Amino acid sequence: MFLSVFDMFKIGIGPSSSHTMGPMVAAARFLDTLRAAPFSAHGLKGSLHGSLAFTGVGHATDRATILGLAGFTPEGYVASEADAAMARISAEKQVTPDGLGALAFDPATDLRFDYDHALPGHANGMMLQAVDAQGDVILSETYYSVGGGFVLTEAELAAGDDVDQGPKVPFPFRSAAEMLEMAATSGLSIAEMKRRNELSRRPAAHLDEGLARIWEVMNGCLSRGLGRDGILPGGLKVKRRAKAIHDALREEYGRNLTAPHVINDWMSCYAMAVNEENAAMGQVVTAPTNGAAGVVPSVIRYWLDFVPGAMSTQVPEFLLTAAAIGGLVKYNASISGAEAGCQAEVGSAAAMAAAGLCAVMGGTPAQIENAAEIALEHHLGMTCDPVRGLVQVPCIERNGLGAIKAVSAASLALRGDGTHLVPLDACIETMRQTGRDMHAHYKETSLGGLAVNIPNC
Repeated sequence: MFLSVFDMFKIGIGPSSSHTMGPMVAAARFLDTLRAAPFSAHGLKGSLHGSLAFTGVGHATDRATILGLAGFTPEGYVASEADAAMARISAEKQVTPDGLGALAFDPATDLRFDYDHALPGHANGMMLQAVDAQGDVILSETYYSVGGGFVLTEAELAAGDDVDQGPKVPFPFRSAAEMLEMAATSGLSIAEMKRRNELSRRPAAHLDEGLARIWEVMNGCLSRGLGRDGILPGGLKVKRRAKAIHDALREEYGRNLTAPHVINDWMSCYAMAVNEENAAMGQVVTAPTNGAAGVVPSVIRYWLDFVPGAMSTQVPEFLLTAAAIGGLVKYNASISGAEAGCQAEVGSAAAMAAAGLCAVMGGTPAQIENAAEIALEHHLGMTCDPVRGLVQVPCIERNGLGAIKAVSAASLALRGDGTHLVPLDACIETMRQTGRDMHAHYKETSLGGLAVNIPNC
């Protein structure tokens, strides 16, 4: 399956690509199906299952689903408009999506958290229904939010999500081994192969504008996070720390008092800034998910701010390389915390960031593959156990450490010639197997780990 750079990097809203963006996308798809139906509906109902139920409140899954049924989309989300819509829906007990008129919907009774019945296809399952005036179901669809904002219907999941109906791409690598072989045969870099694949689907101007927009939103999110303090929503009373750390670092840096290891604090505060914005439902770019959104932009900012010779004109090369690696992980394993734990989110993000950094620092395809493998290998087994179902603890700090690992992995790979013992493909397969064997308590259900061992939570 061809996965575009714009599949791996989607502009949306926090706090979760799978639990917030995905349900909103699913609701929009359901409205489209209803618009095409040869009948009119009276009202709407829905239910959230598995991880979407267990951590749905903390991830604002219910709010996202309701807003999706009202016609909101992640890319067009405006917070003030959403707040007004939620108040109106609660008062009027109806939604009014374009082209469908007023549809009965009471948020208190028509959207259920079903904790007892997981759906068979994926841990992130939801059902949406349209009913007639008598309350009989006239249209029903099951959706699975499979990570990174990707959504599949039950039929699509059963058929396999690797069906690609678009034009054939010139470099259809489905494994790292194929990617390296094609790079050696063609003499092209990973970014150049990825770019040519993208150009088989869209004009160059569209690609270049889109990549520029992705970095603009990433960097804007990071900068906003560095400029804001206060308490994050959700009830844990987690304090924003990125701004205070950044202010202190700037003062120390200006006085030339900084110890060499403090560069880790710069990377951490950059990543934390993004994930604090994500936790506050700000605009964010999946990279490859919202929960791991801070790793890639923080490594890019670190590179631009501190590495001699770094140029912003190379950011597209970074993003294309990172997307190629992320696509391999998604296709062959998972980028979903609910499916494979945080190794699939922050681990994948670190692999993508390490590959991108290695590329823009002159790494060969073999060194880039090595960098991605090192970063992913040292996240294997990482659980997803968010306290109170919020993408805050341990998620925010974890992005900072993921960025540090990514930079270390790229640096180690550049010290070698690309020869190494564990292939990236083997590491990805190990991650898949580990995720399969991991207990559900540690896969974004908040039923184990830190989520049950933090007092008063």
